[in-house]
Amino acid sequence: MRRYLVLLFSLLIAANNYAAPVKRELRAAWIATVANIDWPSKQGLTSAEQQQQFITRLDELKALGCNAVIVQVRPSSDALYASGIEPWSHYLTGKQGQAPAPYYDPLEFMITEAHKRNMEFHAWFNPFRALVDSKQNPNPADHVTRTHPDWIISYGGKSYIDPGMWPARDYVISVIMDVVKRYDIDGVHLDDYFYPYRIAGVEFGDKKSYQKYGQGANKDDWRRENVNQFVSQLNTKIKQAKPYVKFGISPFGVWRNIDKDPEGSATHAGQTCFDDLYSDVILWTKKGWVDYLMPQLYWEHNHKAASFNTLLPWWNAHAYGRHMYFGLGVYRMSEKPVGPWKSPNELLWQIRDIRQYCTSAGCSYYSASCFNKIGQPTKDSLCNVYNKFPAFPPLMKWIDSIAPAAPVVKAAQTAAGNVLEWEIANPKKEPLKYVVYRFTNGEAINIERTDRIVSVQQSTSFTDATAKNHKQCVYVVTALDRSWNESKMSNGITLPIQK
Repeated sequence: MRRYLVLLFSLLIAANNYAAPVKRELRAAWIATVANIDWPSKQGLTSAEQQQQFITRLDELKALGCNAVIVQVRPSSDALYASGIEPWSHYLTGKQGQAPAPYYDPLEFMITEAHKRNMEFHAWFNPFRALVDSKQNPNPADHVTRTHPDWIISYGGKSYIDPGMWPARDYVISVIMDVVKRYDIDGVHLDDYFYPYRIAGVEFGDKKSYQKYGQGANKDDWRRENVNQFVSQLNTKIKQAKPYVKFGISPFGVWRNIDKDPEGSATHAGQTCFDDLYSDVILWTKKGWVDYLMPQLYWEHNHKAASFNTLLPWWNAHAYGRHMYFGLGVYRMSEKPVGPWKSPNELLWQIRDIRQYCTSAGCSYYSASCFNKIGQPTKDSLCNVYNKFPAFPPLMKWIDSIAPAAPVVKAAQTAAGNVLEWEIANPKKEPLKYVVYRFTNGEAINIERTDRIVSVQQSTSFTDATAKNHKQCVYVVTALDRSWNESKMSNGITLPIQK
């Protein structure tokens, strides 16, 4: 016990040196459903058990300071939602094509619960994976492997939809757009591979599509162009349907090694986005086809082949006006951690560097359930120091830069505490959130101080039950729209009223 307290105390002291409150920062976590990694914990749980597990997961992440979740809703051409295109995922019920019983729509439920907690919900799609195990196909007749076997390629024990088949790409886009149109998501999120990770000496079997559509182009270039077209078209369709929905991709952590391209990073990665996954992710930021990238930087500082401190500034320098967030490998700290991952120091160091050096601060943790396996000092540091105060996701002004009107506040003292109520002009009936700031005992009003936020909420009244602890309280309220634009502050309310 004494060793634990000493370690925690030292971590808190170290973290305090660089843990000033941050107002704009994406704090996300991936919730993986494939193989029941994060949710639900196993197949065949009752609907009530699934729901309670997800609520618990959200509450845990909220306590860690997260303001967004990235939830895998399509792990292998199946659905964790009511789809008329693809079958229900067996990761829910244990049987592919079988709906939850008693019936509910998990995606609708998850979005509602996330929004209750003022958290963004990004729907995560694996675009081209068709089977996790190509030797087993438990899917019903309406699964893409049954309806379009000509699109399917088995590779490395898994099966994939061929990105070289343009009708197949259109199909995947239609699946994603079905969710965009029918559900109140905040973002569409794609993971790291379009073409699968290369297996040495084994060629991906897209000979048919190359012969049909390649038109004599260099095969590697043709593959990259297939992915480029997919990303560009998907972005266009998302913005046409719902301009406020963010589009983000989480690529492998190395674009190209410098020995292949002078623009590449000073790394020696065995595989790269450009050369092995056929993903020219830097082109996507240059063209504005994505709203954010979230490269998976799962290596530590000073790693021999791909160091965090080399890759972080490289990616930040290639954002081209889009947001650059970073995937952090919390999983490295669970289940027999080695080297720098034996303590929380590496993770906290990475968060510090992102805040200090990056244009648009933000990260996502892979993955949510790992926080149940790591030591308490890490969670304490995240909860009590790094993310002690709320933060709002960074603004994407190319999506929306118009803030709501400022609220008009009135207040009164009651036995229960200081009661604030407000009204706001909202002619478009936008879903709004409200931020209540409290300044005490004559201190200056400064709404950049997130340590003075006492509530972020959706209702238009607030009771401050702790006001009695201060001689005087001054309150201001602001409004946030769904893009996190913050209004000007309301009129100030001073309690008790000075005579």
